[in-house]
Amino acid sequence: MSPAVADVIERLRLARVTPTVREADADTADRVARTLVDHGITAFEFTATTPGWEKLVESWSRDAPQVTLGLGTVTSPGIAERALAAGAQFLVSPFQVPEVRPVADAAGKLLVEGGLTPSELRIAADRGVAKLFPAHVGGITYLKSVLSVLPGARIAATGGVTVDNAAQWLDAGAFLVSIGSDLTKGDVAANVARLREGIG
Repeated sequence: MSPAVADVIERLRLARVTPTVREADADTADRVARTLVDHGITAFEFTATTPGWEKLVESWSRDAPQVTLGLGTVTSPGIAERALAAGAQFLVSPFQVPEVRPVADAAGKLLVEGGLTPSELRIAADRGVAKLFPAHVGGITYLKSVLSVLPGARIAATGGVTVDNAAQWLDAGAFLVSIGSDLTKGDVAANVARLREGIG
């Protein structure tokens, strides 16, 4: 593991929550992201499903160096290359993407691959951080079962994690949690405040 990857992993560990900012357009995504950061969020990911994501990543990586910025829904080497060129510090995929691994490795960047089975999660965790997705399928009990056979694995819970249950996932051993619309819709500032109160 490169020092750069280890540094990003440590920053994600300290952040504990990495919101997924998935919006219908770049302006909305930018506005949501600014609210998150203004209220204490230190790491988050835009997604490759948001039109104009490259310009978002470029501007945020340039103007907000204090933020640990990733790109989610990385499903091909091409998306990964464009994300890294734009300044993304880590990449996230909803499933295993072995064809993307050489791109991330060559750039010395963290690739967080999704998985559901213990085998998939082991492969991803061995590379740094695994993404349990969709986490709600097995729930917190399933995460505990996986961690019992993969002790010490860094597993991020994503999918079905909410503002109100994030603390339960973290208490169960999740390395971090990623929350999408439950955090970014409505009164984002109030949602962040409630989240912080819950996770301490």
